[in-house]
Amino acid sequence: MTSMIRPSKATERVFYRTITSILPSSTMGILDIVPAGVLTGDNVRKLFDYAKEHKFAIPAINVTSTSTANAVLEAARDIKSPIIIQVSQGGAAYVAGKGLANDKQQASILGAISAAQHVRLMAPAYGVPVVMHSDHCAEKLLPWFDGMLEADEKHFKEHGEPLFSSHMLDLSEDPKEKNIEICAKYFKRMAPIGLWLEMEIGITGGEEDGVDNTGVENSSLYTQPEDVYDVYTALSAIGPNFSIAAAFGNVHGVYKPGNVKLEPELLGKHQIHTADKIGKKDTKPLYLVFHGGSGSTKEEISTAVGHGVVKMNVDTDTQFAYLVGIRDFVTKKKDYLSSQVGNPDGADKPNKKYYDPRVWVREGEKTLSKRVEEACRDLGNVGQL
Repeated sequence: MTSMIRPSKATERVFYRTITSILPSSTMGILDIVPAGVLTGDNVRKLFDYAKEHKFAIPAINVTSTSTANAVLEAARDIKSPIIIQVSQGGAAYVAGKGLANDKQQASILGAISAAQHVRLMAPAYGVPVVMHSDHCAEKLLPWFDGMLEADEKHFKEHGEPLFSSHMLDLSEDPKEKNIEICAKYFKRMAPIGLWLEMEIGITGGEEDGVDNTGVENSSLYTQPEDVYDVYTALSAIGPNFSIAAAFGNVHGVYKPGNVKLEPELLGKHQIHTADKIGKKDTKPLYLVFHGGSGSTKEEISTAVGHGVVKMNVDTDTQFAYLVGIRDFVTKKKDYLSSQVGNPDGADKPNKKYYDPRVWVREGEKTLSKRVEEACRDLGNVGQL
């Protein structure tokens, strides 16, 4: 009996490019290229390559519970789209439980691992490809990053792939040289086990989930092409699986129109500069990330995607969307929620079917799912499976 020989990764890449060039794009979906479930290694890059080729991006939705994670998966399934699920340091601590100490990031580490394990278990059931990601990690939070990376390495030893798909380092407040040096150090550890790295160069303004950049100089909100190329040079020498969150006026949170000047055209300059430097004119060699996406116009989003953005963070809007469903239910059913027994239908009528958390939390899941669907539509990420 002859044994099967697995083709090399180089052969797989050639096969993928050949197939995609032969078959009409309308006959192929992302599930013809990557599986449902949590993606790792080159499958993450294949997903982002597909997104760039088909001119769409994938929203990255922050979750804080199994409820919010399931609502995101439900939305992705219903509109047949890949999705990115991410946890912040604070969100991960909430997953673990606010009653746990977190002085050494232990709750954030456990919560992030718990969220990743839950998504790993559920994503195949929903039938969608998922990038399981950890959000902004500043230098002071590196113990959290280290804990997740240790869990990835343990999972790799046991299963041949990391627990997460990717992690984000946000050292944008540090000098550029230090930022790149630390990112490269971690990427050398991540690349061999198939982890994608997202890094930030330039600062996203505003405040969100413990990240406060409200006082930064305006010039720091706009990354220059030379800085992006410096990142590309350092990280591409280690491996291809990385993305860059380059600032173009982005601000976390909600802001009034006119208060922030986004310049998504700057992203195109990054692509051109790097492509020229590496001798690949008329290409988009960079995988770019859009932070601070809440409140952006559809035109700004479309321009950013056209310049090679493959991921856009969405958190502020989805937090509010989750509240809306619960708030509206409580407002509408307030006469059924003031006591366990007794309501407009009768003094002896029970109210359990109204105050059961599965009822009102579900209303929040519904409105959250709708907002995720809207984000996917804005990014052109509909019917891509």
